[in-house]
This record gives sequence, C-alpha cells and structure tokens, in this order.
Amino acid sequence: MDFEQFEDNHIADATVRRFVAELRSFEQTGEVGELAKLFTDDAVLHRLDGRGVDDPRAFWEQYRARFGEVRTVFRHAVESTDPAGAGLEWESRGTLADGTPIDYAGSTFLTLAGDRISGLRTYYDTAAFLGVPAGQG
Repeated sequence: MDFEQFEDNHIADATVRRFVAELRSFEQTGEVGELAKLFTDDAVLHRLDGRGVDDPRAFWEQYRARFGEVRTVFRHAVESTDPAGAGLEWESRGTLADGTPIDYAGSTFLTLAGDRISGLRTYYDTAAFLGVPAGQG
C-alpha cells in the first residue's frame, strides 16, 4: 500500500475521524489549537513511559518538537461504542529535528466522552529514534 495515497476511510466514528484530521493538520502546520480542543478538560494523555500528561497542548507540542517534518497514516482502526473508544494502528514518516529520516509505527488508544477525547495512550517502536540501526551496534 502506497504511504502517500493511503486514506483513512475505514474510520467510522466522527470524533476519531476529527482526531485523525486534526493530527494531520497539526503535523503539517504546527498549530495545536484545534487538536487540543478535541480533548476534555480532565483528559489524560499517556506517553510511552507511562507518565500521564493532563495538558493536551503541551503533550502535542512536545511530540511535534521532535520532528522537522512528520506525516502519519492510520492503517487500521478498531472502534467500540460501549465503552466508547478506538484503537488505531499507524505509521509515521518524516525527519527528526536534526534532519535524520525516520519511519516508525505504533498504536494509539482513545477513550471517548461524547464528541471529545477523555484519554489517550500511545505505544510505538522506540528503536527508530536511536542513532544505530538494530543489529549494527
């Protein structure tokens, strides 16, 4: 499947589709406002290290600061109505802030509260961020 031509039409839930669209816009423009508005006031976003962050704006700004350019496509989605949420499998490509190319994959799990997101957990392959390719150190 061609990374550049991939569409997210397999995502049914309107809030999850908005998350995907706002994340994509944020990755391109760096403007975090609309993405941050998707989260409830008491939302907690969990990083890979398990620490929860209760400021969506800070969470996403820290994420974006790692990259020069980044683009994410969502390969698979599993959605639930009771409880409301979604598991998203994705791949991101781009460059790190220092210009190093990066291609990595992971999963994000969303907890939904009406038309907003009340929780986020994300997991990804951290080896992609290391300077030495696996097996060559």
